[in-house]
Parts: sequence; C-alpha cells; structure tokens
Amino acid sequence: MFPEVNFELPGWVEEFVGDPDRVYPTEEDRMRLAVELSRMNVENGTGGPFGAAIFDLETKRLVAPGVNLVTTAGCSIAHAEMVAIMFAQRAVGSFDLGAPGEPPRELVASTEPCAMCFGATPWSGVRRLVCGARDEDARAIGFDEGPKLPDWESALEERGIEVSRDVLRGEAASVLRFYAESGGAIYNSREG
Repeated sequence: MFPEVNFELPGWVEEFVGDPDRVYPTEEDRMRLAVELSRMNVENGTGGPFGAAIFDLETKRLVAPGVNLVTTAGCSIAHAEMVAIMFAQRAVGSFDLGAPGEPPRELVASTEPCAMCFGATPWSGVRRLVCGARDEDARAIGFDEGPKLPDWESALEERGIEVSRDVLRGEAASVLRFYAESGGAIYNSREG
C-alpha cells in the first residue's frame, strides 16, 4: 500500500572511503573525511554540501559515512548526519550507538547540526560531536538551520556528549560557498 523507503549512498562513496581498516587518528583526519565527502557530493551532483561520518573512538576507524541526499532522494530528512547515523546503526545492529558494552562513537559533521540533526544527536547514542563550519556559514549562503537552542553545545554536554567546534572550519565553509557559487539548490523549511 505504501511505497518502500530505501536510502543508498552514491556509488562513489564506497570507492572514495576505500580501506575499511583505515585509521583516522586525529579529529582533523576525521573531519577531513567529512569535508571531502561534502565536496565530492557537490562535485558529483549527488546532493547538498554536507558530509558526516560516525567513528569508533577506540579504534579510530570509520563506522559509516553519510552525505546529504535531500535533493537526490527527495526527502527532507536525508541530511548527512541523519544518513551517517542510519548507516552506522545498521552496521552495528543497534539503534543505540552508545549502548552498554559498545565502544564510544563520534559523529563528525562538516557543518554544525541544524535543528533536526541537533535533536537526533543524543538519540543516536554518540558520545562526541565534532563540527567544521558553523551555523552562520550555512545561513550565509541561504540555508535555514531551524530554531535551535542558543546554547546547544552545553545542552549536548549536559547529556554526556562532548562537542568540538571549528575543526577545519575554513575548508568546510569553502564547500558551502562552492555549492552556492555553482548554483546548488538552497532547500529550506517554511519559516512561518
């Protein structure tokens, strides 16, 4: 009666990510992957200028990548963070990436989370969030990040999620500008 909903990562993602045993020792290394995912998503015309990834903090290995699929999947919730969370939960076989007995996991996002992705972060079970570009960088090119708590970092930290901001911010913000300059669709919620 209702259509099946499936999300698939673009074909280039698996080839780009490569070796599943690769170690990403620093948060800059992990952010570089998220930023490159965002850049390649724009270059390949497979979605918006956002990339994300979930990492195992003990091994420093990638659990799952994510790219923004809003325009290509025709789905407003297909933000890079949401896609990475969905694929990571499928990979580990649990809706809780921080379940007892599981290693701590980290969400790395090329841009700070919008209101929706902010809300999904604690529900996902990650113990750490690393952000590249800031909310204002996304807003500067026309994206509506939605209503978010003014002190959103503290709200996450109160729930046991460490937040690191501005990691490779310049590189991440340059992808946003590249997307806007290349005529990428600026899709937004209704503001009222």
